[in-house]
Amino acid sequence: MKDLERCFKQAKRQGACYIGVVIEMDGFEKPEVIVNSYENFQSKLEYYRKTYDEDCNHKYSKGIKLIACNYAFEFNQLEEDFIYILNNIERR
Repeated sequence: MKDLERCFKQAKRQGACYIGVVIEMDGFEKPEVIVNSYENFQSKLEYYRKTYDEDCNHKYSKGIKLIACNYAFEFNQLEEDFIYILNNIERR
């Protein structure tokens, strides 16, 4: 959770337009990517704090975990970063 909070803090401080998170879910071949725009940063971080524990495991649904976070100023930059991340993730 500390890394996630740090990512959001840096994104806000630097004026990033997007934050994306990668979520791994049991039963799915590949993780999913969720992208949020600047206007939703604060409410989304609050949601993650309420819903995920300190190790970024979902509190209410076993087998769901936040595994990566990144921010960007342009959507295609975020897309490139996550393509790299998704191609290099080792499934747990």
